[in-house]
Amino acid sequence: MKNKLIRYAAVAVGVATLAAGALAADLKVGLSVSLSGPNSSLGIPYAKGMRAALAYLPVIAGRKVQLIVLDDGSDPTTAGRNARKLIEEDKVDVLMGTSGVPSTMAMAQVAEEDKTPMIGLAPISPTANPWVVTVAQPTQLMVDAVVERMKRNGVKTVGYIGFSDAWGDLVYNALMKAAPAAGIKVVGNERYARSDQSVTGQALRIIALHPDAVMTGGAGTPGALPFLALADLGYKGGLYGQHGLINADFIRVAGASANGALMPTGPVIVAGQLPANYPTKQIALTFRKVYQQVNHAPTTDAFSAYSFDGWLVFADAAKRALAASHAQPGTPAFRTALRDAIVSTKEVVGTHGVYNFKPGDAYGVDRRARVIVKLENGKWKLAP
Repeated sequence: MKNKLIRYAAVAVGVATLAAGALAADLKVGLSVSLSGPNSSLGIPYAKGMRAALAYLPVIAGRKVQLIVLDDGSDPTTAGRNARKLIEEDKVDVLMGTSGVPSTMAMAQVAEEDKTPMIGLAPISPTANPWVVTVAQPTQLMVDAVVERMKRNGVKTVGYIGFSDAWGDLVYNALMKAAPAAGIKVVGNERYARSDQSVTGQALRIIALHPDAVMTGGAGTPGALPFLALADLGYKGGLYGQHGLINADFIRVAGASANGALMPTGPVIVAGQLPANYPTKQIALTFRKVYQQVNHAPTTDAFSAYSFDGWLVFADAAKRALAASHAQPGTPAFRTALRDAIVSTKEVVGTHGVYNFKPGDAYGVDRRARVIVKLENGKWKLAP
């Protein structure tokens, strides 16, 4: 249900007696995600990851933290409205969200207008916004890894099927930038809406071009449609995706049609398969343990870990902002101090990568934030 309000401060740690203290929290985090609608297969993991983050760090620099969660119903307009409510009515110190690029951009616009720092959980368009960073990997960084793997696999031509929205554009533009330099020709650009039920027509047009491989630009459960259509039509070429597809619901819907597909992801998804000295391995394993304790099930997606990383970035910045400023949480002065601390983040180790932000650059990760995985019989396998 749209605009559904959930207060996790006490529930997340499972101790009812904390409720009164949580409601009088010194710091407030406002999260807007898609708990319903076509993006809910991403939004629900985001919310579960945030519950784990709150359980892991419920107090920052001696200040209790209250987490307020709103459902945007997979609608960008509602996401923007939620952001406005969280800032103006709930007086949050930081925004986080949401499930998809269009809704994230809607929140980011409000964050800039109302001068409230925002930690995005999804990739955002590379527009200058001094109030917003994101813990998601830049799309170009991830697609570059896919194209490198295509080149190694001898791919010369690739067709594209992606969303007809900002996310589909981001993936396609990144592919068009990386492919020519690798000697790969992009031979088709087919699009579909997140709410579509079939992409058979688009798949037929791509197959008619006889590409060596197909790259998809979808996310969550709707991202499974190209794989299903290509399998039904007997396509035997290579299959490549991107990090928007790394979740259990995609695997459930795509089934055997996505078997063998290669995709980039943050290293958290294969934490147990990483070398012992990988910089993110230990915190990733800690995240998995806390997530299991809080949600009573193992994490099987990459999205819940973005929430956890967003919380780690916030916690590090909040400590520094509280130490450097006399401003109190809930005030414009503190929001400015917190923003300044976030954009000066240095070497914060998260589950997806090691974060270093600077003013004017929304992204804070490097090549340490990506690995290639292969889907084998419903399981992600590291493909180094």
